[in-house]
Amino acid sequence: MKGEDVQLKNIYSLTLIFVIFTLTTIVRPVADDDKHSGYYYPKPQSTETYVSPLPVLESASKRTRVGFTVGLNTKQVARAYAPGYHIFAKGGRSEKLIIIATEEYRYNTLYRLRALMAALTSSARTSPLFTDTDIPEQLNFLDLLKLAGFTQVTISNGKDVTHQIFIV
Repeated sequence: MKGEDVQLKNIYSLTLIFVIFTLTTIVRPVADDDKHSGYYYPKPQSTETYVSPLPVLESASKRTRVGFTVGLNTKQVARAYAPGYHIFAKGGRSEKLIIIATEEYRYNTLYRLRALMAALTSSARTSPLFTDTDIPEQLNFLDLLKLAGFTQVTISNGKDVTHQIFIV
């Protein structure tokens, strides 16, 4: 009987550890230390974690990430119309990508924010980083961000809708 009690305790302990691990890796509360919330965007109403199959490139650095955002913004400014959103990198290592809409009623739902991410995916698939892989059609914008070393992307309409994605 004693051996069964020990075995039962071990099962309960493992189950508890599994539940705690699952909750801490899947459910991500909005970070209280988000210094950009309330300044660039309202507090996120929703978050998610994206697990990319790709590694961070060894050459990825703060300079790479800042250059990446400069490149995206340069493309937008070159268009014949005002940009619908601005993109910039923040954080001590510029590891947080922020995308803020610039027009009223644009990207004002989670679905529209996700549509923006899908549009950015189309652009990402033409980048050399993706075309050099065997599976560019299976990769998305978040995978490109992972390669560059971004750990988080926050997208917002700049008024009342914000969604945050943690990239691992």
